[in-house]
Amino acid sequence: MEPVIVIGAGLAGSEAAWQLARRGIPVDLREMKPAKMTPAHHSPDFGELVCSNSLRSDQLENAVGLLKEELRRLGSLILACADAHRVEAGGALAVDRCAFSAAITEKIRAHPLITVTEGEVTEIPPAGNVVIATGPLTSDALAAAIARLLPQSRYLNFFDAAAPLVTFESVDMERAWFASRYDKGTPDYINCSLTEEEYAAFWQALCTAQEAEVHGFEDKHVFEGCMPVEVMARRGVDTLRYGPLKPKGLWDPGTGREPYAVVQLRRDNAEGSIYNLVGFQTHLKWPEQRRVFSMIPALKHAEFVRYGVMHRNTYLESPRLLDRYYRVKQEPRLCFAGQITGVEGYVESTASGFLAAAELARRIQGLPPVDFPQETAIGALARYISSESVTDFQPMNVNFGIIPPLDHRVKGKRNKNAALSQRALAALDSLGLTDPAAQAPAEAPT
Repeated sequence: MEPVIVIGAGLAGSEAAWQLARRGIPVDLREMKPAKMTPAHHSPDFGELVCSNSLRSDQLENAVGLLKEELRRLGSLILACADAHRVEAGGALAVDRCAFSAAITEKIRAHPLITVTEGEVTEIPPAGNVVIATGPLTSDALAAAIARLLPQSRYLNFFDAAAPLVTFESVDMERAWFASRYDKGTPDYINCSLTEEEYAAFWQALCTAQEAEVHGFEDKHVFEGCMPVEVMARRGVDTLRYGPLKPKGLWDPGTGREPYAVVQLRRDNAEGSIYNLVGFQTHLKWPEQRRVFSMIPALKHAEFVRYGVMHRNTYLESPRLLDRYYRVKQEPRLCFAGQITGVEGYVESTASGFLAAAELARRIQGLPPVDFPQETAIGALARYISSESVTDFQPMNVNFGIIPPLDHRVKGKRNKNAALSQRALAALDSLGLTDPAAQAPAEAPT
């Protein structure tokens, strides 16, 4: 049997390679790291998280929480590794990013049906089944090859940003405290308060700080879900206070009152020695980051172990090109997966890699496709990126708005969302594809 070529060992590519291999399909996984790195990459490992270390909400009242549960039940490698290397983050699933990526790499390299080929891919293989999962950091050469293959399409680009990391020991805990918003769950976040005067000075400095040069960047092209903090600040003096610096649900133990503004830090590794600035994706010059972010009182002497970076994010005009199995309509031997398809987010990328691989394996084995119902999060996301009725196609996080409504009334948003999730999981289980062993995620799969 000819191996399937999977290009890219990010979340989507790693998931796709794993799902093909566990179904008995040999895989040639091609990854340009470590021979070639981008400014956003820092590790040679697979599944590297280049932005936040959070996979967002783990609650079934949230659509991404539903998608995670679906993937767990389907035997996802990425979710198993995430669960095995999670760090406390209230109601969210955050991971020790280094241990998480190392676990994915170990499992992929140890699988007897997966061969890893290192080096940049500059052309699309002319024959055989191929999954292209090169993500938002697709190299210029391969992007040009894709453009030649799909001349009827247009590439759409926006810019994505990663937040800085600081050491815990450098945070001044005299001006910060541990708590989760509304005391939900365990007190996992470090909260750095600002008075009205401190906030005003910080906001002014942020608005006027010098940005790094990013060719073609304009505020209107910034994706709302990962907006640089300085761009957000320029939209108004209170924009940050209603966004990442909102104090709602937090009480400063030093004053007993709600602060004027709060910067939250989230644990970035299991040891709790490194924290990231939540919502502080940025493309300021590095000296400016140190100058401005050190104006936050608790971070006056912060040690930055990584500064924020800005990088290009590339995606296809998928509704014109792809079907609901992430296959190219005009050349079904080719599939795309991950953020290059227009799904936005770590979990969504993983889901696309799972679905593309699972359906490709069935086609290779002569089995009929599985139509994941639109009532499921994984099915709704696939239909969103392939629906020709979508106008002005933009990257999309999974949300309950793309899932059909209930046929009965449920009082309260959380109750309605919980009911949508229960319906989705019942529909998923009825397909007979769920993996009982995957529902005990304490260990990554073997």
